[in-house]
Parts: sequence; structure tokens; C-alpha cells
Amino acid sequence: MIERMFHIMTFGCQMNANDSDWLRRSLFSRGFTEAEKPEDASVFILNTCSVREKPEQKVYSLLGRIQNMTQGREDVLVAVGGCVAQQVGRGFFNRFRQVRLVFGTDGLASAPQALDRLTEETQLRMSLLDFSDEYPEKEQDWTDGEVPAAGFVNIMQGCDNFCAYCIVPYTRGRQKSRSTAAILEECRAMAARGTRDITLLGQNVNSFGQDAHGDGTSFAELLHSVADTEGLLRLRFVTSHPKDIADEVIEAFGSRTNICPRLHLPMQSGSDEVLRRMGRKYDMARYRSIVDKLRAARPDLQLTTDIIVGFPGETEDDFQQTLAAAREIGFAQSFSFNYSDRPGTKAEMLADKVSKEVMQDRLQRYQDWQSEYTEQVLQSMVGKTVDVLFEGMSRRQTGQMVPETPDSPKGTAGTADAGDMREAAGQQAPAGGETWQGRDVYGQLVHVRLPEGMNMQGKCMSVRICEAKKHSLTGEGVGDPW
Repeated sequence: MIERMFHIMTFGCQMNANDSDWLRRSLFSRGFTEAEKPEDASVFILNTCSVREKPEQKVYSLLGRIQNMTQGREDVLVAVGGCVAQQVGRGFFNRFRQVRLVFGTDGLASAPQALDRLTEETQLRMSLLDFSDEYPEKEQDWTDGEVPAAGFVNIMQGCDNFCAYCIVPYTRGRQKSRSTAAILEECRAMAARGTRDITLLGQNVNSFGQDAHGDGTSFAELLHSVADTEGLLRLRFVTSHPKDIADEVIEAFGSRTNICPRLHLPMQSGSDEVLRRMGRKYDMARYRSIVDKLRAARPDLQLTTDIIVGFPGETEDDFQQTLAAAREIGFAQSFSFNYSDRPGTKAEMLADKVSKEVMQDRLQRYQDWQSEYTEQVLQSMVGKTVDVLFEGMSRRQTGQMVPETPDSPKGTAGTADAGDMREAAGQQAPAGGETWQGRDVYGQLVHVRLPEGMNMQGKCMSVRICEAKKHSLTGEGVGDPW
């Protein structure tokens, strides 16, 4: 029998992070314990992403490192889940002896039971790679572990858009909307236990309910129902496809005060020709009209976006249109990446590939602009008083670092999340004090020095912003917590 001490490594988007959190809680409920140090674990779980090439290559590298780190041990079980698992499947068994479970996105719900069995039957290997016909509901167990101040709720699985560059429909399957009743039940249970900030997750939340699995509830109707949840202070959602955002959703930003004034709206390119080849089904006139409506409904709205640089056939003029559109719209942050071929996608077959050198030069120019603009956005907060929801003490004081999630919509890809960690590590508490960290309504990281012994976990406080760093803010409390 394998010792039941596990370590989870997560790559990719917030859906993966939420899936890993659920898996952690489910394993706790089955008697597993989480290793304080990775080398102490006997069960390693990799929750993977294949949206871009780099995270996929990291999976292979990490599996090799685990193999080297645990050389000579017969008690090690490795499970690979997520999009790379769906893509590579049982091929992992041939390449890595320690891999004994592969599970796709629909197979996640059965992964805890499979790990239970695999720790008992040490010669067994299992694959959970079939797509289910319905949304794969997972057991919800909040009886163990700390309730997060900010949490996530999946509302759907998969995607029907088949954008030319995207592997998601092949690794996560076709769109399946979750039932409204199950979503509301989970949101209410989380809020009742102390979660005050909820983000609704889906590959394309605006098309919620429009597939054959929908129960007649539109995304706008779902938003209003979740916003009514007792005790819910903040509501967010990600990701929104511009082609599907309804006027009713835009209006909700103006009518519901607990919907946060920040929206992730992927533009991908500012060139109509590139958007056409991408299969995005909107042009820049449509995108700009959405932005105008959003800012009319919520003048304090901040927008973030996704940008793909170097899509096949992209010219310098196309890139300049992207840069000009970003400057015009003013994105508070971006996830910007070089294009990379993904197997089986339409774009993989396109000619006129842009050279890596040209792509990298364009990406650097875009990110230079974005970094400068993001700093301006943060500097504009200095002197203002904001409400901060505290998520915990600073990482320097707890000794914790956050796993890399390169696609997470909390910052500019490749720079902001790492910057958050560096700046958090640099926060020093005053003598006799402690530094806590939380986020304002825009999701911006705020560090606050408070008297020692104050437990601010899950609490809010008005904070006057004193200083803006490159990726975060520092402030001082100006009121009592609530």
C-alpha cells in the first residue's frame, strides 16, 4: 500500500486552479494528507494545461524531475490530469513508469476514487479520458480546510467556438452548461461558510445555457440570481467571448453593485483581417461598441484582455493595429503570448508562419507598453481609499510562494503574477506589526501593515493607498474591519 501523502502542481487557467482546490479537499475527506515539502509526498498530481506550448513542455520536464527526485522509491504514484492528459492520454504510461493515472477534464470527478484504489492496488494503471454527455458534477465537501475569502465556481465545461488557434474544444470537449440549481447551491454554501468574493468560471460564460444541456437560464439571469446570494460582497466572471456578450449582461454592471467593475474581454488582435483568420466572429467595430456600452453602464470599469502576437500571416501593420487598439481602449492588464501551433487546430495548417524572432520583437514591444500603462493605472490609485478584502498574511511572513499559473487572469502573463510574488516577498512588517495582503474590487493586490495579532482573514477594511509598485499597491487601514 502506498502512503497517502500527496502534492498537487497546477498549470494554466483559473479553472485548473479551482479544479485542484476541489481535488485537494476531496482527498482530505478520503484520509489523504498534504505533504509540507514535495519530496515527502508519495502521490504526485499534475493538473496540466496545453493551451500553449510552454506549459505542455513544463509537464514533461516536471515528470522527469519527479522521477529523478524519487529514484529508487517504489511507493511513488504519479497522476496527470487536465488538458495535456486529455491530449496525450495513455501515452504517459509508455514514457513514465511512475504515471499510473491519467484523467481528462471530465474524468476529474472520478479521480479521488481512482487514487483511493491505486494506493491499494499498486500494480494497477487507470485512464479516465472519456467525455461525458452531461456536465460532470463533483461532490462538494467543505467540511475540512480553511474557507477562502475569495473562491471560484464552475458554471460550464468545454467550448463550441473552435477558434483557429485553440485546442480547448479538443481537450475539454463541447460546451456543457451546469444546472442553475447546482450553481446557486454551491454559491450559497460557500457564502454561508464565509466566502465573500466569488468568480464564475467557464470557457465562454456568455454562452451559458445556450447549449443542449442548458436549463433555460441565460447568463444574465444567472448573474442576477448569484448576485442575490446572501453575504456575497463581490461577484466576478471569466472568460467572456465578445461575440456572445448580451446587452443584459452589460446592463448588470450598472444595476448590481456587487458585480466588480473589472472585466476580462479577450481581444486577441486589433486587426480585422487577423480576427477573421482566427475565426473570432467579431470585428474591431463590434469590439469597440461593446467597450463603449460597458463604460457607459459602469464608468469606473477596468478592462483586461488576451493578446496573441504573431498569428500566421500577421504583418507589421496588423501588429500596429493591435498596439493602437490597446492604447485606445486602455487595458489595465493583458495576457500576451506568442502564437504557437497546437495539434489538430486549423491554424496549425496555415501557411505564412511568423518567425520566432519577429514574434518575440513584437511581443516585447507590446509588453513594454502594457507594463508602462499598468504602472500608470496603479499610480492613479495613490491617495484613494478602497475597500480591501484580505486573503491572508503576506507571503514573506508565511514563507509561502504561489505555484505558477501562467494563464491566470490576475496579471500580465509571464510578468505580473511573478511580480506579485516578488513584491509580496519584499513586504516588511513594522516592529510589532504584521503585513496582510488582499485585493480591492478591481482584483489589484494590496499590502497593508496592521498591528500584530489582528486576524484579518476574510475580513474587509477601508484602506488609503500610499504607494504603487510595479504590480501591486501598499496602503494603510483607515477604519474598522467588517
